[in-house]
Amino acid sequence: MAEERDWAPKGDSPYRAWQKAEGIPINQGSSVGDLHTLEVRAWARTGQKGAFVNLADQEEDDAYVLEIAPRGQTEVLHHIFEILIYVVDGRGATSFWQPGSSTKQTVEWSPGSVFSPPLNCHYQHFNLDGTQPARLFAVTNAPMVMNMYRSTDYVFNDPYVFADRYNGQDDYFSDPGHRVGSQNTWATNFIPDIRAFKLDPRPSRGAGGFLTTFALANNAMAVHCSDFPPGTYKKGHRHGVGAHVIILNGSGYSLLWFEGEKERRRVDWTDGTVLSPKELEYHQHFNTGPTNARYLAFRLGDLDRRREERIAKSASKDERTELNGIEYEDEDPAIFDLYAAECARHGAEVKLPKPAYR
Repeated sequence: MAEERDWAPKGDSPYRAWQKAEGIPINQGSSVGDLHTLEVRAWARTGQKGAFVNLADQEEDDAYVLEIAPRGQTEVLHHIFEILIYVVDGRGATSFWQPGSSTKQTVEWSPGSVFSPPLNCHYQHFNLDGTQPARLFAVTNAPMVMNMYRSTDYVFNDPYVFADRYNGQDDYFSDPGHRVGSQNTWATNFIPDIRAFKLDPRPSRGAGGFLTTFALANNAMAVHCSDFPPGTYKKGHRHGVGAHVIILNGSGYSLLWFEGEKERRRVDWTDGTVLSPKELEYHQHFNTGPTNARYLAFRLGDLDRRREERIAKSASKDERTELNGIEYEDEDPAIFDLYAAECARHGAEVKLPKPAYR
């Protein structure tokens, strides 16, 4: 029997052809305003409702919203791509198991929980609330995997067990984790509430903020969470494509622009907004609210390391911080002026000193 070859006609990539055939909304651009209210439709593959979130004009990674009806459950899922999940709304549980094993583990989740089904294991989501739907936001590396193998049958039906990643260990999801090396990195497989996690100081990113990186499920994909106080904003920086920035709390805006552009694109945000910069697109985050602002970023991690190294080497002499960052003293003075005006409009006090421009 000939091997299935389902790459697409008429110029569509294998991933794009599969995505269109799934029959759910496809959201594109640089941002989605509110994951809590994003339109979803029936998604046969999951047995529930969903919508794709394909930002930053790329096919390295993708995202989707999955809505589970009250007391509902998804179909059993498994796939040969990695997936990171953030709970947007609702209270539920997910069961995990490997084929051929009698061991099944279940973790309960609520808004703010973060976890990752181990590669190619079987899993099933359940909504434990009888009156309200639950919403999950997932980021995957499905595009690169599908475009590589060009067979959805393989991607969703391969039986291989990655026992080195997950072998039904008793404490796989209950172990709170541990710090990795001397960096701001925490290895764990389940975060009960990312909003409550105590982050590490990260002064190099500016604004007196905090940042911790997380390694989940022995993935190549990675997670980091950042928090910064009111009256401040982060330093502008750029990197490879694929980082999905999910606003957890606070209010403010982000600016996006490419080197040499005079006009910057603005994305206003609050809890539930997700944005994703394009390849080498500068971005900068501004807190105009009365409380700390916190965001979660799902990204390619080690899958993008070579590109990150290449981008770092391309930094101009005037860029003096990590990975093509821009120091406050080197930024366009219009950035601070806009921020001061926005804070005044929202009744917020600017606490970040005006830069001494070089």
